[in-house]
Amino acid sequence: MLFAAACSDSGEKAPNTPAQTDAPARYDVIIEGGTVYDGSGAPGEAADIAIAGDRIAAIGDLDGASAETVIDAEGLAVAPGFVNMLSWAVDDLIEDGRSLGDISQGVTLEVFGEGVSYGPWSEEMKAQAKKRQSDIKYDIEWTTLGEYLEYLEERGVSPNVASFVGATTLRASVIGYENREASPEELEEMQGMVRDAMREGALGVGSSLIYAPANFANTEELIALNKAAGEYGGMYISHIRSEAQELLEAIDELIEIAEKAGVPAEIYHFKASGQSNWDKLDKAIAKIEAAQDAGLKITADMYAYPASSTGLDAAMPLWVQEGGYEKWAERLKAPEVRKKVSEAILNPSEDFVSGIANAGGPEGVLLVGFRNPDLRKYIGKTLAEVSEERGTPYPETAMDLVIEDGSRVQVVYFSMSEDNIKKKIALPWVSFGSDGGSMAPEGVFLEQSTHPRAYGNFARVFAKYVREEGVLTIEEAVRKLTSLPAGNLKIRDRGMLAPGYYADVVIFDPETIQDKATFADPHQLAVGVEDVLVNGVLTIEDGEHTGATAGRVVRGPGWEGWSEAADD
Repeated sequence: MLFAAACSDSGEKAPNTPAQTDAPARYDVIIEGGTVYDGSGAPGEAADIAIAGDRIAAIGDLDGASAETVIDAEGLAVAPGFVNMLSWAVDDLIEDGRSLGDISQGVTLEVFGEGVSYGPWSEEMKAQAKKRQSDIKYDIEWTTLGEYLEYLEERGVSPNVASFVGATTLRASVIGYENREASPEELEEMQGMVRDAMREGALGVGSSLIYAPANFANTEELIALNKAAGEYGGMYISHIRSEAQELLEAIDELIEIAEKAGVPAEIYHFKASGQSNWDKLDKAIAKIEAAQDAGLKITADMYAYPASSTGLDAAMPLWVQEGGYEKWAERLKAPEVRKKVSEAILNPSEDFVSGIANAGGPEGVLLVGFRNPDLRKYIGKTLAEVSEERGTPYPETAMDLVIEDGSRVQVVYFSMSEDNIKKKIALPWVSFGSDGGSMAPEGVFLEQSTHPRAYGNFARVFAKYVREEGVLTIEEAVRKLTSLPAGNLKIRDRGMLAPGYYADVVIFDPETIQDKATFADPHQLAVGVEDVLVNGVLTIEDGEHTGATAGRVVRGPGWEGWSEAADD
């Protein structure tokens, strides 16, 4: 049967509604002969897809219809475009709007906002951000979060873009980098900023609670911010306060925030970090599912690798970082402070366990990114190797690198269990986010290394965990990359292949899709994705980027224009 766009009485598009009139004979694009996985989790079915403008017009047997562009998908899988629930392509897309690293894997929506969002920014914050730019340099031509997203769209980007408003950004803007509670007046000001961002289309509030100054916010502050987001249908998403020894307590806090604020909540890159904590994962899952059974909407996302990537700030106690990078680096020059920090790194306690300890020691810490060109000779080496080369104990080496680089230094921590990864991937409420950028294996991007998840996270799901390991079926993998995250985000008309939905489509070969990036050589594009359409525009054709930049701002339900139009 042919399905074509139709409308319900409410005015919403009704997917899979039988056509009431004969479908038009000519479309802009027809994808024919593929196996369609519509994003619902249902098994794939042989069908053709017709696209008119930026929308899917019909799905079914389109024999006899014609189109300006016909894509032969015989032997290939056809799915909705994939959603990257945690993207750090915020600078990468300014440098190169093609988003090669992600769109080559089928990603058509980048979601930003893990604690830090690119708006609202005060003039002081703009100056700080400008000062900390590294290889990618640009003028900051926006102030609000909505303006940043529109700036990307106007420059031209290949994927769609969306963002949470960052709790860290709000706190830094109103309170600064001090370790203290917000006053009632400051809290009210931050709530007002949340409401403004929600009206601009933010998806909710994002936090990153293991870092300073985010960690200085108490639970009550986060509840208040999320109550404001909840007024506009927003959700809470968080890098929770601990992913290691206090993992269970951190999940309790997220559940409390969700319950008291009356919002859905999601855990960023769900994990149990550090071998001594691996056995906590089952209890963590049980906590989340108990909250779900009690009526709360709690979900999570993850990346498909046994190593994380962040800075050396995760290796040092928060007290030394209070006040921002400059004060942190200055403190690290004082002998008495260095001694105290070294002791904290070397001797894990109930109060603090270094990221280095969770990685099994300095051998499990890979250096991947520096601002200072003189330090880039260390890229690809472990902290243990650099410590030996420099002739200093590894805690001293870590502190020296932070001082010398003018940054927190980007590193990879090998701290997770492969068995736990499989267990998480199988959970029906877990989606995927790279927690990485979207780069190209060329130009300025080659000045730094990166985590292979930036080039391979989504292809790896199909290559390793569907085809090789059998942890997921292909239809379930597609659901977890499409309709699950789109539904959690309350994004309208995306995440499914259905008439009336936006034509974000990925066509890939289930037998050859493969991540190529490695920790030793991460700048390698994935293979196996043949074609990608974004808003109906062919952006990857026969595995090659067409140069198209049809990406748009995707907005949440609080957007002031929500009732007039959907995401455009």
